[in-house]
Amino acid sequence: MASTQRFGAGIWHFATYVDRYATDGYGEPRSVIDAIDLAGQVRDLSVVDLNYPFFGGDFTNEQVKTALDRNGLGVIGITPEIYTRVFAKGAFTNPDHGVRRLAHDLVTEACDVVRSFGADYVKLWPGQDGWDYPFQVDYGELWQASMDGVGQLADENPDLRFVVEYKPREPRVHMSYSSVARTLLGIEKIGLPNIGILLDFGHALFGGEAPSDSAQLAIDYGRLFGMDVNDNLRGWDDDMVAGTVHPIELLEFFYTLRKNNWEGVWQLDQFPFREDSVEAADAAIDFLKACDRALDKMDMDAMREAQARHDAMGALRIAQQALFSSY
Repeated sequence: MASTQRFGAGIWHFATYVDRYATDGYGEPRSVIDAIDLAGQVRDLSVVDLNYPFFGGDFTNEQVKTALDRNGLGVIGITPEIYTRVFAKGAFTNPDHGVRRLAHDLVTEACDVVRSFGADYVKLWPGQDGWDYPFQVDYGELWQASMDGVGQLADENPDLRFVVEYKPREPRVHMSYSSVARTLLGIEKIGLPNIGILLDFGHALFGGEAPSDSAQLAIDYGRLFGMDVNDNLRGWDDDMVAGTVHPIELLEFFYTLRKNNWEGVWQLDQFPFREDSVEAADAAIDFLKACDRALDKMDMDAMREAQARHDAMGALRIAQQALFSSY
């Protein structure tokens, strides 16, 4: 039976990048339209997550929709850029009320873009919310501001879903939404049904978590609204091609999703600085499809029995046989 699993990617996967060394960039700048046309060349890609405002020019929703249509792509989410220079001291946690209002207004605009494209969610990645030094902030006030910013938006837009993408650090040394547990605590305290987690596999690795355990925890609370996959060496958020470093842990992540009947897009959040972006996406999706096939052939009863005995070698043998015979 053919798989019905859908695959997506952040549109930034098809942009060009700068870092603090190659400040002239790894390639010529691209607009969002250019990036969508590249995304359309990827095999088996169904949806993209779009940054807002759209990069590389002054584009309307209609112009972006035209580009998406000609490439057969839909939109899963809109990511408002609440992490740029104007928000250097924070978006929801900025000490300046006017800047906090700018963040709120930008996300509110993004809500209308979500409605325009019929997307699944507004993705909140408040990368500048947090602190860097001891004594820099009042932790209680900062955490309350983090929750208030998200909660107000969710309350004002009950027809939409909001996902919070947590990350331990970068750009802030300590980010407010830094772990699955801390993010769940905040969401549960806010107490609104339309706020969930966007679980980035690489962020969980980077934070010292077991991504499968993080997924299970979010699912147990009914808060896993979306996910991204990539890979890294655990020391930094490298955003490498999915499955290139931690293939078994990535298979376990998807195993956890299937075991819990979690259905959603398997989405790429990769930054192929030096690689061809289409080739990198194809390679990742090929691996994700192999994981999907592996789950189809995995002996689930035997896996449950091995796990009931805490039999590490037996469970790994089942997982490895399924994966390595499916690629």
